[in-house]
Amino acid sequence: MKRTGIYPGTFDPITLGHMDIIRRGAKLVDRLVIGVSTNPSKSPMFTLEERMAMVRREVAGIAGEIEVVSFDSLLMDFAERENASVIVRGLRAVADFEYEYQMAGMNQQLNSRIETVFLMADVCLQPIASRLVKEIAMFGGAIDKFVPPMVAAEVVARVDSIGRKGS
Repeated sequence: MKRTGIYPGTFDPITLGHMDIIRRGAKLVDRLVIGVSTNPSKSPMFTLEERMAMVRREVAGIAGEIEVVSFDSLLMDFAERENASVIVRGLRAVADFEYEYQMAGMNQQLNSRIETVFLMADVCLQPIASRLVKEIAMFGGAIDKFVPPMVAAEVVARVDSIGRKGS
């Protein structure tokens, strides 16, 4: 039986940190499903369709069976639908751990058959967060160290279309 893992997130935009976790997570399972969520508590820069296309394009060259699927439900319900036995989560810092630890505990209460696996982000990628990438771009800063080249171009184009801050 195939071991399926879920790597959930909003991916707005997908960063080099996300890519690192995807590459490493894909080695742990037979099938990795990247769940692109519609998080109502966030105001995404890109539409769900744009984020899914971005993620699909960027993961195309990664070895392994990787699927990109959208979801708008509880993570554990989505994991059940995908027949997943593992949730893959990336950690950057202690602050991430506290939040992720709480979420893993809640998720285990919802479904104890699905384990959460934490992967530490590569040290050079630990400070990267989508929120910060967007903020840097909004103020005209260079983001090419934090996201893949095509993603950087898409973020800059989006910022140009909505207007930079401080201009």
